[in-house]
Amino acid sequence: MTNKQAFKEAQELIAGGVNSPVRAFKSVGSEPIFIQKAKDAYVYDIEGKKYLDFVQSYGPCIFGHADNDITNAIYEAAKNGTSYGAPTLLESELASMIIDIYPIEQIRFVNSGTEATMSAIRLARAFSKRDGLIKFDGCYHGHADMLLVNAGSGLATFNTPSSSGVSKNAVKDTYTAVYNDINSVKEQINLARKNNSDIGVIIIEPIAGNMGFIPAKKEFLQDLRKLCDEEKIVLIFDEVMSGFRAAYGGACEIYDIKPDMICFGKVIGGGLPVGAYAASKEIMQLLSPIGSVYQAGTLSGNPLAMSAGIATFKKLKKQDYKTLAAVAKELCDFMNEYAKENNISLCAKNIGSMFGFFFLDEYPNNYDEAKKSDTNKFARFHKKMLENGINLAPSTYETAFVCLSMKEEQIKEFKEAFKKAICE
Repeated sequence: MTNKQAFKEAQELIAGGVNSPVRAFKSVGSEPIFIQKAKDAYVYDIEGKKYLDFVQSYGPCIFGHADNDITNAIYEAAKNGTSYGAPTLLESELASMIIDIYPIEQIRFVNSGTEATMSAIRLARAFSKRDGLIKFDGCYHGHADMLLVNAGSGLATFNTPSSSGVSKNAVKDTYTAVYNDINSVKEQINLARKNNSDIGVIIIEPIAGNMGFIPAKKEFLQDLRKLCDEEKIVLIFDEVMSGFRAAYGGACEIYDIKPDMICFGKVIGGGLPVGAYAASKEIMQLLSPIGSVYQAGTLSGNPLAMSAGIATFKKLKKQDYKTLAAVAKELCDFMNEYAKENNISLCAKNIGSMFGFFFLDEYPNNYDEAKKSDTNKFARFHKKMLENGINLAPSTYETAFVCLSMKEEQIKEFKEAFKKAICE
């Protein structure tokens, strides 16, 4: 079966033919490849074609695909049962590993990044005793109703739903600020007060990966932390993408800033469906069964994800991140130099093993600037890279990832494909 045939069949059986919208390749004007298997730095489609993979399941595969230690841990766990709906020692073991690395005291495991951010916001609202929420334009925190908003007609209006089925009431307490702009945050706090909705929670991707790769400026995050302290606002770092990816201790380590709450994603489960949110005991003990904030899940902390996470953390060493960062930096330096030498409007940047690029002369600092990137050129480039055996996320507004399976051979492979694709 060809990829085209597979997509046609999937469209008859699955809404849109995919189970997550970006997979449809709509933003690059193409059709998806269907993956049959993956190993180390590569994925293989159902037509037998091999691709050097810079998606890496959108981040969690730090060691590459089908790492032997992680897959063996899953296999051994599965032999004892896949889910119990009951506590296990594995949950405490993984929790202890994460708490040792991040500035947190307690954690709660869930099954996805969306669950993590949704639950964290509920808990933060209970702690602050305020309903108002600020998110940043271009930051994605999952598909919970109160987070699916646009900036509306400007800072002087309420935000409106950006998805059908989301009621205006669901987003009436959500305000959207401009990334890397502390003054816009202050404006939204003042606007909320005028609307009798004091801000109690601010959530941010400290290293944004969903408007393309755009890291926050350190000064901005420092100002944000100070503002939250002054206003008694709970600051949530959404590290679903950057946690244990950009650095061993994620953005908290890179920026040396301690948020009030942190959300984690698939990295902590070796790529299996898992998420978590964490904070101080003072905040976390508001959760049921101790406190009045309810959140539950039958598969939360399931033995497969916990075992995969434990195997992952046993392998994660700080020195590995230097190797990862060096690979990503070499790719970005190459792209920047090649673009400059050939008068191509393209700029690239990395932090640790995360990197991104835009078809712009200067690297963007926020979503409005990112939207000026040439998306048509990206679509053509993406198609050519795929034809030359390089798998990139099918959107300008996604992040790329390297893995420890990428060596000099893979770097050379990327560079050769890039030179062929960029000039066509």
